[in-house]
Amino acid sequence: MEPDMVKIFPLGDSALTLDLGGEISDTLNEKAIALSNYLDSHPFPGFIESVPAYSSITVYYDLVTVRHYFPDLMSAFEAVKHIIENGLPAVKIPRSKKARTIEIPVKFDREAGPDLEFVAQQSGLDTMEVVRIFTGSTYRVFMLGFIPGFSYLGQVDERIATPRHDSPRLSVPKGSVGIAGKQTGIYSLESPGGWQIIGQTDTELFSPNNKKPCLLSPGDHVRFVSA
Repeated sequence: MEPDMVKIFPLGDSALTLDLGGEISDTLNEKAIALSNYLDSHPFPGFIESVPAYSSITVYYDLVTVRHYFPDLMSAFEAVKHIIENGLPAVKIPRSKKARTIEIPVKFDREAGPDLEFVAQQSGLDTMEVVRIFTGSTYRVFMLGFIPGFSYLGQVDERIATPRHDSPRLSVPKGSVGIAGKQTGIYSLESPGGWQIIGQTDTELFSPNNKKPCLLSPGDHVRFVSA
């Protein structure tokens, strides 16, 4: 990966962010995941973890450890930035490979999807057509975040893309499937949220006692089917 492709800036005193570009893109997301995987497999002293997002990666590190091992640089940020910049040429973007596809059954009705009719009205369609369009696409898992196991998926067909609520709900049930613009996502736990809820799944997205707590990983593909 070319160093001039990446902008690096501090995030507090014990993390930094590598920005690959500010857009939702499969290509940029593949680069973000590849860079995160490289950092995870080539840890430096004080490295804690790297977290990929749509088109960026945040690297967390232990400030004291980094300063101990790299005392000649002005700050821990400068030390980690230097390490990463030197490692960027070694990061290889893998050629497209067959992604893991997970099928998730969803109940689409008024109780499970309290915003389904609103999405239909905004789109000028009936609810059955909204469900047909929504389940007709395969969605990429771009990132996990917000709450443990919450998956950010895309991209939603423009015909049914609907902005999130102006005011979020205080409680969205676990398993709720929502739309926010061209994103869709699954609430892995009950939580506040402002996405347009169109259905609900019984699939467990987050199981903290499992060796792999999150069902989905960045780069996976998801297909929704009507339950």
